[in-house]
This record gives sequence, structure tokens and C-alpha cells, in this order.
Amino acid sequence: MQWFRSYWDEEDIWFYFEVGADDWVIRQVELRGIDRTPIAAASLAESLQARDGGTYAAYAAAYGETAGLPVSQWEGHDVMPLTRDEFEDIWTTARQILEAPHPPEL
Repeated sequence: MQWFRSYWDEEDIWFYFEVGADDWVIRQVELRGIDRTPIAAASLAESLQARDGGTYAAYAAAYGETAGLPVSQWEGHDVMPLTRDEFEDIWTTARQILEAPHPPEL
């Protein structure tokens, strides 16, 4: 396993990845803006389970999606290594925020 982050300045998004030995993203977190608001915290295993259960659209709406290509096929990203603990802290916080009830839109 490896953990790293990458920044996409065009959209002001930090991407945090947990990647398996096969180069596929296992879990992915996306944080947007100066306040690093979580916009995604997706798990490959959960998304496959949701797909098989017919609830993928709801899962993706709530948690986003993991990358659609293995890391070895990516181009043009600067990798900044993370420790497992750093990734877990970011994952846990993002999931708590995304799972919190949201007030109704006015």
C-alpha cells in the first residue's frame, strides 16, 4: 500500500489517495478550497458493492468516485507522500463531514 496527495490548482482541490499493490486507488478523498471542504471520500470496495446492489448512483452522489485508471497510467501529477496515519485522519474527518445531516436548502 502507498498513500500520497496531489494538488489540482485549476479547481483548487487536494486529492488524497490510498493505492494498492496493483496501482488501483482503494480509497480517495477530495478537499476543495482554502477551507479544504470535503467533496469526496470514496472507497473502491464500497462503490463496487453499491454497483452490485443497484445503489451506485446514490453512493457516488454521497461519497464521489475513485479514480478510473490505475496510478501507473496517470500523467502530469506531482505526488507528495503521506503516512498511513495522515491518510486515515483525513479519511475519517472527510467521511464524518459527508455523513453528517445537512440542513434543508432554503
